[in-house]
Amino acid sequence: MALRDRVGAIMEPRGQVIPSTPRGMFVTFEGIEGSGKTTQATLLVQYLRSRNISVLYTREPGGTPIGDQIRKILLNPENQDMAKLTELLLFGASRAQHVQQLIRPNLEKGVTIVCDRYADATSAYQGAGRALKEE
Repeated sequence: MALRDRVGAIMEPRGQVIPSTPRGMFVTFEGIEGSGKTTQATLLVQYLRSRNISVLYTREPGGTPIGDQIRKILLNPENQDMAKLTELLLFGASRAQHVQQLIRPNLEKGVTIVCDRYADATSAYQGAGRALKEE
């Protein structure tokens, strides 16, 4: 499989289908900085826990030890000259680790996952915001 196809499968919402189990769901909150994503995600997690529903809060980029290291690289102001493609691939690497290590195994156990940002944010910020074409 070509690198382009692999990145597309990770980065595109259509390409990365993560099925929910009958008991678990995969819920994402998307929006610009300061729009209330984290607040709403936290409220949902609290509500589900009050109903004794097994739920896990996570975020992107990050969510795993490797993802958190990648997040530090992405958010470090010293890296403002990072190439657009490098940034995209780092987001993809973080997501691949997140799905493999945290999201998929927990969904398979029936845990509901609440994620602060996911593929829509990548499409908006790296696709439209960074003007990366589907090449």
